[in-house]
Amino acid sequence: MHIAVIGTGYIGLVSGTCFAESGNDVVCIDIDRQKIDSLKENILPIYEPGLEELVRRNQSAGRLTFSTDLAAGINRSQLVFIGVGTPQSESGAADLRAVWAVADAIREQADESKIVVVKSTVPVGTNAKVAERLNKGPHKHRTASNPEFLKEGYAVDDFMKPDRVVVGARDSEVAELLRELHAPFLRSGHPLLVMSPESAEMTKYVFNCMLATKISFINEMANLCERLKADINDVRQGMGHDARIGFQFLHPGVGYGGSCFPKDVCAMIALAKDVGVAPRVLQAVDQVNESQKSVLLGKLLALFDENLADKTVAVWGLAFKPRTDDIREAPSLVLIQQLLEAGAEVRAFDPEALANVKRVFGDRITYCDRAYGTTERADALAIVTEWQEFRNIDFEVLRRLMRRPIIADGRNLYDPAHMAQLGFTYASIGRQTTGPDLPPAPTLTLAAKTSQPVGTEPIA
Repeated sequence: MHIAVIGTGYIGLVSGTCFAESGNDVVCIDIDRQKIDSLKENILPIYEPGLEELVRRNQSAGRLTFSTDLAAGINRSQLVFIGVGTPQSESGAADLRAVWAVADAIREQADESKIVVVKSTVPVGTNAKVAERLNKGPHKHRTASNPEFLKEGYAVDDFMKPDRVVVGARDSEVAELLRELHAPFLRSGHPLLVMSPESAEMTKYVFNCMLATKISFINEMANLCERLKADINDVRQGMGHDARIGFQFLHPGVGYGGSCFPKDVCAMIALAKDVGVAPRVLQAVDQVNESQKSVLLGKLLALFDENLADKTVAVWGLAFKPRTDDIREAPSLVLIQQLLEAGAEVRAFDPEALANVKRVFGDRITYCDRAYGTTERADALAIVTEWQEFRNIDFEVLRRLMRRPIIADGRNLYDPAHMAQLGFTYASIGRQTTGPDLPPAPTLTLAAKTSQPVGTEPIA
């Protein structure tokens, strides 16, 4: 098929590239000429494992092209996907100006009827409004919704091997065409679900809100465990082995971030209020998450008698999650700002996100190209993002480098009892703080240690 994908951000670039990988002729269109010129040279605007290789291969094969010419791109294509951003507006609702601009441009520049598929995350009813705008022109376009369910860091695998594909369409021919397009990705038997555009739009939001709810729930339970001297990792073992609950998204931490969960929860809150429904659960989810981003600061203040002035704090992990360079709504940004306001010196490391954070903080913090480099003469280490390389470190080297052996771990990477034995004062989430001069942490049983590793599954 000949496909145009409008927008070369996270959604558009991954979708367009994967469609090309399955043999389609794809043009990705964007108004940002610098971005397009870079993509033509295989320089990607995002870090996503495996994506650069696919872009190179499909450009070389001639199946994938990049352009700023919307008219030429859509007029050579049978299917036109809208994959532009829908950021959060000041009111909390999704900002749809880019979606409306694209719909208007298609109406004005298309030389014949097109099938226009909205892939962007949009409020319920947006597809109907896109159709209304499109059909004010000379051609009668058909529309559909096809929301994405991609985890940053695993997007290529998620696209190529989806759990399901959701299509919102009222036209059976359009639904069948989208079924044919996605058939190569569904050979393992996972379903393509056809529903109304409104249901498809709602599915995307409800999906993200449910996962955000699980994260806020386990974080609130973790905070309660600390007060009651329980261990959240033991508790989640007892929960997660129940098939009705499972382990995914039940890892305590410092809150969710990224481009989806914060924005989509707020958008659903705004949407509910617009139609007269009180979004009590979602408001609590958002409030818990915002509070959780300050948990590490509280632990550090407690360890330093409420005074961080002139202390040096190493920060490991800046991206909102591993395997991405995305720092949108990242808990690390909140912590760094709080540390600076408290008078601390910050030394930071992340495998992929350093450049993005430097655009935020400039020369207010120190950037290191090695994790250990941040800890030289540091008074404390704060772990914010659970990159794999942080899981098995040389604690003897770390102790020698640090001025004080203090770790505030926002991702529960290490065993508290073992850390105390190594001479570290160790604070984590939902567990008791341990250290050489503190009461010992309870030792986990072998079954609890081996039945479900902590923090092994990907998060969104």
